[in-house]
Amino acid sequence: MPSPNEAETEQTVTEEPAVSEAPTAKKASRAKTVRSPKKRAAKAEPAPDVQAAPARAGRKVYSPKERAERLSRIEKAIGGGDSVKGATAQAGISEQTYYQWKKAAAPAPSEGGELKDLVALEEENKRLKTLLAERLRQENAELRKKLGLN
Repeated sequence: MPSPNEAETEQTVTEEPAVSEAPTAKKASRAKTVRSPKKRAAKAEPAPDVQAAPARAGRKVYSPKERAERLSRIEKAIGGGDSVKGATAQAGISEQTYYQWKKAAAPAPSEGGELKDLVALEEENKRLKTLLAERLRQENAELRKKLGLN
């Protein structure tokens, strides 16, 4: 039987390899996390012989003349049997832009004509109200005579 001191040294010896294995596994996982950011950093740097993608151009603002020209081109294409989607793609604008431009370009109803119609309707309403009031007065007068209230 070994002495108690020897037993302790044997235990410590057997414990040390178990302890040393665990940090080794942790070190390996740490090494992986350290390598990952370096790879990402390398990808972030553009290669000198590869051209970067051009930045997206800003929004194009069309003049009223250009809008009218494109709208007429689209209308001709649609009249020729092309779809709205195809015609707008040929003109270089979206369908939504086409509909917005079309709505804005539509002539507004003439307010002068509407105003005249409104005034005429108001005059007719006034005339009809007075006619109705007169008939109601006559009817009330006849009813009073029949009932003998006068």
